[in-house]
Amino acid sequence: MKSIKIIFWILWRIWFYILMALPIILLFPILILTILSEKGYPYFFMIARIWAKFILFGMGFYYKVENEQEIDPHKSYMIVANHTSMTDIMLMLAVIKNPFVFVGKQELAKIPVFGFFYKRTCILVDRKDSQSRMAVFTKAHKRIERGLSVCIFPEGGVPDDESILLDHFKEGAFKLAIQHQIPILPISFGDNKERFPYTFFAGSPGIMRVKIHNPKDTISKNESHRKAIREDVYKTIYQQLVIFENEKKLETI
Repeated sequence: MKSIKIIFWILWRIWFYILMALPIILLFPILILTILSEKGYPYFFMIARIWAKFILFGMGFYYKVENEQEIDPHKSYMIVANHTSMTDIMLMLAVIKNPFVFVGKQELAKIPVFGFFYKRTCILVDRKDSQSRMAVFTKAHKRIERGLSVCIFPEGGVPDDESILLDHFKEGAFKLAIQHQIPILPISFGDNKERFPYTFFAGSPGIMRVKIHNPKDTISKNESHRKAIREDVYKTIYQQLVIFENEKKLETI
């Protein structure tokens, strides 16, 4: 039985990368056109959302979204969420309609096919390089000025210890939100670690629960409020993750 599971996981992981690459290869000429100029980004984003849903569906994932408040389609947001899986990228694209750009680690640019467009459309950061971290602010400023939202996973990466429910938040997302006076949109992903973890021989098709919380206002806020805002956002996401975990336990009883 164990050997059958191992074979399943190997084939399933390979299938994931096929699903990632296939639409990009097929739509390569169209995607190239959408990244030739800044005006083309909304079209690229629209295709990216279809790509994300294609992958989720192909992997046997289905998502359930609860909104505390409708997102204003004409506003820029600082979107933040817990980070536990590579599927966080796809799920974020699937559930958020407002065009946004990811701030992500530059290592993902090395992934064949995907990496080509990733490094041309996202804001890449080397978290070990202070100059790279500072450059994020300039690049994000340009995107926000164009009316786009920005998405950052404030944990700074997936925790090595999978027992950690939510790791400490870094400052970058909150500095940017206050600097640009844009609302922070907290999002809780309830099942991505269980569905498709970084542990190779693990994961399964199934539900991905999403809670989109009320935005946190930053109007008239300054650096002196940053810590309190960060802690408020952390608490909002953490409490929802606890609720998700308790619901899982009840389902197994």
